[in-house]
Amino acid sequence: MPHIVVKLVPGKSEEQKFRLAQEITHAVMSVLDSGEDAISVAFEEVGREDWAEKVYRPEIQQKWDTVYKRPGYNPFEK
Repeated sequence: MPHIVVKLVPGKSEEQKFRLAQEITHAVMSVLDSGEDAISVAFEEVGREDWAEKVYRPEIQQKWDTVYKRPGYNPFEK
């Protein structure tokens, strides 16, 4: 029963989020052999100015060993 949370900066339309939720659902069904009823997808918008402290540090940097697709950026490097 996967529940997927997509964190993103504001600005994407409801249609884009709905389409992405559909695509994620189909990918999970295919790869994990899950039924559609077992899958849920949520979106959390986080402002660009808060991204480093609210998403990057706690969700990516501090959980590096669980991140299977790593970003190509580090907001703490200048």
